[in-house]
Amino acid sequence: MSMTMISPLEVGLGVRDLPRMRHFYENALCCQFVSEVAVPADKARQAALSDGGYIVVRLQTSHGERIKLLAPVNPPVAAPRSGLILDQPNACYLTFIVDDIDAAASRLRAHGAELLTGTARVEVRPGTFLSFCRDPEGNVLELVQYDDIHGYRADLKSGSV
Repeated sequence: MSMTMISPLEVGLGVRDLPRMRHFYENALCCQFVSEVAVPADKARQAALSDGGYIVVRLQTSHGERIKLLAPVNPPVAAPRSGLILDQPNACYLTFIVDDIDAAASRLRAHGAELLTGTARVEVRPGTFLSFCRDPEGNVLELVQYDDIHGYRADLKSGSV
């Protein structure tokens, strides 16, 4: 038996300051607002998400993926950040494949992102460039630029994605 996805991937990010984070994702990453919903405490507990309820804001990328910003009524204390990305337990990050990594990194920095790899992009393989940063609450974001996107994602040639 296989699992067939019927919609583009959605990612949920727990946030403490919903207005600030919504502003960042809408303005720095050009995500479009879709909806905002308040989930009461009893439903939040049943969903194993929060004891006190939460608000979720859904934002959509230009390719249809959605980022859900989930703000619990009782936000947790910010966790300290230190060390390299993969040296942290449960390390994860969102990757945005862009056509101009330098412009994208500059835009994110102007909106409050902390550039982890500095202002220069890193060429990890010939023709593959990346830049890592943290959003204003510390979530890790990766920007990637491929000289040959179709070599990386041949499925994009057919328009199937």
